[in-house]
Amino acid sequence: QVQLVESGGGLVQTGGSLRLSCAASGNIFNINVMGWYRQAPGKQRELVAKTTNGGHTNYADSVKGRFTLSRDNAKNTVDLQMNSLKPEDTAVYYCTAVKIVAGTAYSYWGQGTQVTVSS
Repeated sequence: QVQLVESGGGLVQTGGSLRLSCAASGNIFNINVMGWYRQAPGKQRELVAKTTNGGHTNYADSVKGRFTLSRDNAKNTVDLQMNSLKPEDTAVYYCTAVKIVAGTAYSYWGQGTQVTVSS
């Protein structure tokens, strides 16, 4: 099992910044992907950004140029720096980790942290 603990959510005004942090613990071997998803009220959970062990990073089009994902493999952490925040960024943000063992992918999720952007 992998445990993911998130921190850093909160309330911010439009144009402000927040930094989310996620730390992985437990059986952390073979974690291939780490990243963040978000879910707004009444909407499906969507990818924000994710990165692989090889350093390949994907961002949702809606956050490109505003959000930056950084991963520290030695510390098993992944941070999301969010700048120029908009009201539509309001959501619960979830840290995720994916392990690949014998060709099977196992996904793990944090408990979520609320981000609210006021207009």
